[in-house]
Amino acid sequence: MNGKVLKLILLGAVAYALFVFMVMSFYPDKPENMDWQDREEYNKVQITKLSLGATREEVLALLGSPDITEAKMESGTTIQVMFYRTQHVRADGLTTQDECTPLLFENERLIAWGEGAYQSYLKS
Repeated sequence: MNGKVLKLILLGAVAYALFVFMVMSFYPDKPENMDWQDREEYNKVQITKLSLGATREEVLALLGSPDITEAKMESGTTIQVMFYRTQHVRADGLTTQDECTPLLFENERLIAWGEGAYQSYLKS
């Protein structure tokens, strides 16, 4: 009797592990599918992994679509700012710039991020 119970427990554990593996393989956690609280935490963690010089496409692959974006052309140089939500300020149902971390790109390359970098961009 103990042998049968042990086999059933082992079979159940293997079935559960297989189920978890299948779910994780076929339903990856994408930023677009997260609620705003999970997305905030995800963005905070992923932004710490960034390095200067990363391409815009690499950042989009890591973080998904930005919450807000701005761009301008200046002397033949394309400057883009992508804002990713990283902190909750008010419960109004809207994502605003003060709730985001700005990422600055020059000619498709990450050159800076953070509020200080954005303020420098505004002055230029």
